[in-house]
Amino acid sequence: MREMGCVTRMDSTKQATRDLTVLFYYRKPGTYALNALAGALESDPVTAGIDMRFPGTLEELSREMERAASNSRVVLVGWSFYSPRFDSVSGELAELKAGGPFDNVIHIAGGVHATAESEQTLKAGFDLVACGEGEEIIVELAKRLARGAGIEDIPGLALLRDGRIVRNGRGDLISLDAYPPFPTSGKMGPIEITRGCIYSCRFCQTPFVSKARFRHRSVANICEHVRTLMSVGSRYYRFITPSSLSYGTDDEKPKLDAIEELLAALRETVGPDGHLFYGTFPSEVRPEHITPEALRLLKKYVDNNNLIIGGQSGSQKVLDGAGRGHSVEAVERAVRICLEEGFEPNVDFLFGMPGEELEDAQASARLARELSELGARVHTHAFMPLPGTPFMNREAAVIDESVRRELDLLSSEGRAYGQWKRQIAVSDELAARRRGSQ
Repeated sequence: MREMGCVTRMDSTKQATRDLTVLFYYRKPGTYALNALAGALESDPVTAGIDMRFPGTLEELSREMERAASNSRVVLVGWSFYSPRFDSVSGELAELKAGGPFDNVIHIAGGVHATAESEQTLKAGFDLVACGEGEEIIVELAKRLARGAGIEDIPGLALLRDGRIVRNGRGDLISLDAYPPFPTSGKMGPIEITRGCIYSCRFCQTPFVSKARFRHRSVANICEHVRTLMSVGSRYYRFITPSSLSYGTDDEKPKLDAIEELLAALRETVGPDGHLFYGTFPSEVRPEHITPEALRLLKKYVDNNNLIIGGQSGSQKVLDGAGRGHSVEAVERAVRICLEEGFEPNVDFLFGMPGEELEDAQASARLARELSELGARVHTHAFMPLPGTPFMNREAAVIDESVRRELDLLSSEGRAYGQWKRQIAVSDELAARRRGSQ
């Protein structure tokens, strides 16, 4: 789509929802977000009949675009990606557009990177950017495209007009109960039970896109979507939340009664043959929330025997600088409690954060070794200056050779895993891209 008018001036009498195809480029790690958008379209009575497809490769997307465009449909292609994939996604978009000009195809990008770097994303070739939460944006956009109405004033959309960016703010914060986490037909996956995060860690994009407060899906609503999964034969159930033991609370203190209400209802729903995974992928647990009482509660209901703990650093200075809000001692204590209560702790460590000096990195490496010798597994990461975060203008991760050797040794011993080496390269790319845009 080269000009917005080429779609909005189409004869509305020839437009109906059946004349609009939505293609979601279904690539990880953006699939969970695309599930939510597809669910939003399916749940609205006006857009429920739209043809939605989920091509998973560039070749499949190209074929689906050509098929839909040749039928004189309006084709909306949805993309969701994180900052590390921006360069590769831009290349894929350029390749698609070079394959043939389709004036009735609109490419819209959403997610944390597109929201934080809207102009950059548009200048890479995307026609539209959905800023912030996308459920209401995608529904309104689909409705207007289907009837040939103007789209430039939709709240949350950004676009280029005569080479200059036009922004319409951000999409409204939604109530999770108002939208399903996935469509009932097609792609399904983990259920998002909490959106937003009060902790606002300075390296994380989540609270700066969805605001620094918790919004929880209700227990009844969660169970409803679990039953949807059960209806298609699923026996494994996972949940998306920035902080698993924060369900039901508005502040830093866990509400174990709310968590028990949720887990008890889930266990009753799925029965003895259902497998509940909580506090593990794709979510985590904050170390200060781990207590014997909390873990005994989990053990009553969940099937996972491991937990992911956001430890991040063995240096209190680095933790404080990143706004983590917990102590090094809390990480050590959490690991010991996990082991005592029969859970294997997987502890995230983030090396190369702003303000980290050699002695801080060495303290993290020492803590990683000590925890692994107790029985934990260490998940190693490298800091990346992600757009939209308070640390976005900081330098790329630098990890001293002595610390690198220790991380390699931990990995060779089976005590650690992770992609910190690849993330260092991505960190360099992000910092260079930021310098180039200034």
